[in-house]
Amino acid sequence: MFNINIPFYSFLLTIFSIVLLCHANAEPTASASNAMVKRTSHQQAPEFHLAVLEKLKQSESVIPEKPRVHPLKTVYNREAVIPPLCYTKTEGKYNPCYVCHQNPVKGRENTMADGRLQQSYDFSDKGFTNHWKNLFEDRSRRVAKITDSEILDWIKQDNYSELAGRLLKAKFKGWIPDLNNLQEGSGAFYENGFAKDGSGWVAFNYKPFPSTFWPTNGSTDDTMIRLDKAYRHDESGFYSEDVYRANLAIVEANIKGLKSISVKQLNESRINKDLDGDGQFGFTSMITVLNGYVGKAKDHLFQPGIYPAYTEFLHTVRYLGIAKDQSITNSRRIKEVRYMKKWVAYPQVALREYYRDENYGKDEGRLPSYSNLDDKGLDNGMGWSIQGFIEGRNGRLRAYTYEENMACMGCHSSIGATIDKTFSFPRKVDGATGWGYINLKGMPDAPTKGESRGEILTYLKRVGGGGEFRSNPEMQQRWFETNGKVNETKVSQARDVYQLITPSVERALLLNKAYRVIVDDQDFIYGRDATIKPPTNVYDKIDKDNAPTLTKDLFFNWNILLDWRTENHQNTKQSMPVSEAFSLIEVKKSPDQVLLIR
Repeated sequence: MFNINIPFYSFLLTIFSIVLLCHANAEPTASASNAMVKRTSHQQAPEFHLAVLEKLKQSESVIPEKPRVHPLKTVYNREAVIPPLCYTKTEGKYNPCYVCHQNPVKGRENTMADGRLQQSYDFSDKGFTNHWKNLFEDRSRRVAKITDSEILDWIKQDNYSELAGRLLKAKFKGWIPDLNNLQEGSGAFYENGFAKDGSGWVAFNYKPFPSTFWPTNGSTDDTMIRLDKAYRHDESGFYSEDVYRANLAIVEANIKGLKSISVKQLNESRINKDLDGDGQFGFTSMITVLNGYVGKAKDHLFQPGIYPAYTEFLHTVRYLGIAKDQSITNSRRIKEVRYMKKWVAYPQVALREYYRDENYGKDEGRLPSYSNLDDKGLDNGMGWSIQGFIEGRNGRLRAYTYEENMACMGCHSSIGATIDKTFSFPRKVDGATGWGYINLKGMPDAPTKGESRGEILTYLKRVGGGGEFRSNPEMQQRWFETNGKVNETKVSQARDVYQLITPSVERALLLNKAYRVIVDDQDFIYGRDATIKPPTNVYDKIDKDNAPTLTKDLFFNWNILLDWRTENHQNTKQSMPVSEAFSLIEVKKSPDQVLLIR
């Protein structure tokens, strides 16, 4: 057990973390093909990455065959951590960069301080070439050959249920999916978000990150969290849903920096803690004592803005499902299963050292690489491992290759906007009403904290389109005037987030078909964007001396957190039923004492 009241422990943890960080940054030996690899100037060997692609097209194995060479020698794009969207042509006036690249927020662990990237293409020499070749492929003919009925049949199939069994049979040593019936989406969870199979996974409702994860740009998704067993058990070591729900709320408040948080009614006597600080044990739906965890984890280390050790996230990326009423929903078929686990809860001083070293590496032009944990994925150097599964050519899910995994690492390690390397959980609907499977219907266009106008409305204005490349004609037609300016009145009158960022059935079918073509080719290392025709507002190579960049007046401070208070919604709030989003919170101190608040 950890005791947060022992200063000497904190001192030892700090020293230990710095030692680990220094060790992680040590140069590898020549034989360490699966060991920590420092940013290096290795030259890729094209024949190896092509050999990997050829194997993927032929094999049906759940674990891709690994060439007997150092993993970096199989990498086509050594700057795979720079996502395709970073090659957008800003033309000196459009800024989609602000949602990722930010300067530090006071008190947070993230000190990457990469806000400068809003105003410059500050890449390595290799990074100036856009290696995401799939962006420049015209798939229109191949898409036209896929019928609507074929793609509808495809996305309705279950490719998840067999995955765990196949991995076990192959003696896979990484995390094996352990949430039953996840292919059914909301059907795998109770209304409060808890998985029906008792696995401990809990779904939450969140606003998709702009604009890569907007359904109109190609995919639907969902995210679940699971805390370690100690956070699910009471002080006697028995499972307690009350304890688990309390700890989930405490984690949420800690990550968001909230001073209080609502919960579905809890019995403080079962938890053995006065959660609302009124000096008595009773029933409460509000937690205000947020300086530590409860239950078996009551003595575990509590660090502001940092998840507790062994926290897990499960994220699935899916096709655009089409329901019987023609609404867009999460498909049964899954494109990717992504998994993160926090193995070490480094203190902030160690994380600051990592960020400083990361910036030094970028300044020196060192190329990125990560500790290879083999089946367990890659280590981002900041306590988290990241692994995943993606569709093989036959549509069956398989483990990532090294380079496919590498493409996840930049966003989950070295951008300034995240909180402890995560996106979705900080964007969860606050408190009790935010637990449950993702549902964009009824969700307001909540503003970013510190702003008053809807986040989507603000994004559309700053970016000049419905995505980073300004290549979504449907969004342009729906929400923009013919002169290219946002129709603010129309956006403000939208019912909810669902109406704002989901595509028509016709567009959904095209996007699904385009991605199906990429699955056929298995060339995810060239990009996963479901484009039909090549977008025009993207560089194939950046002229670092002449490419237009943004002026200071187009630099935007932005907070990944959202302001879910209803009085601050200037658009979508009028049409949103209170019962669907911010229902009355029942605060009950005893069976005969009830207070209703908003």
